[in-house]
Amino acid sequence: MKIVKLGLVALVGGIFLVGCKGETKQADEQAKEQVEAVEQVSTTESNEVAGAMEQATFQVEGMTCALGCAKMIEGKLAGLPGVKEAVVDFDTKTAKVIFDDAKQNGESITNTVQKIANGIYKVENLEVKNL
Repeated sequence: MKIVKLGLVALVGGIFLVGCKGETKQADEQAKEQVEAVEQVSTTESNEVAGAMEQATFQVEGMTCALGCAKMIEGKLAGLPGVKEAVVDFDTKTAKVIFDDAKQNGESITNTVQKIANGIYKVENLEVKNL
C-alpha cells in the first residue's frame, strides 16, 4: 500500500512539475516581452526632442573625488529624460548638461544634483542658454 501511495504522490508531483514548467516558461516569455516593450518606449521617449535644446552650465560644490562624485553626478544627470549629454569635470568643479527644454529645466537639473547623497552636493552659478 505504501508503494502505491508513493507512486501516486510521485505521479501527481511529476504532473504538477510539468504543468508548472510550462506555465513558468510562458510567464518568463511574457515578462521578457513586457521588459522589451518598456525599454522600447523608454528609448523612444528619451530620444525624441519635443522642445528646444538648451545647455545648462554650473559649479558643483561638495565633490571630493573624480570617480565617486563627478562620475556619479554625471551618470544621474545623463539618465534624466531628455538629457542628450552630461559632463561633470571634477578638476574645475563644473558641469555641462545639454537637454530638451520640454523634458527638463534648470530647476529640475539642480534638484537632481542636490538630492544625490542626501544633499551633499550644491549647485552654484547656474546658467541656461538656448543652443
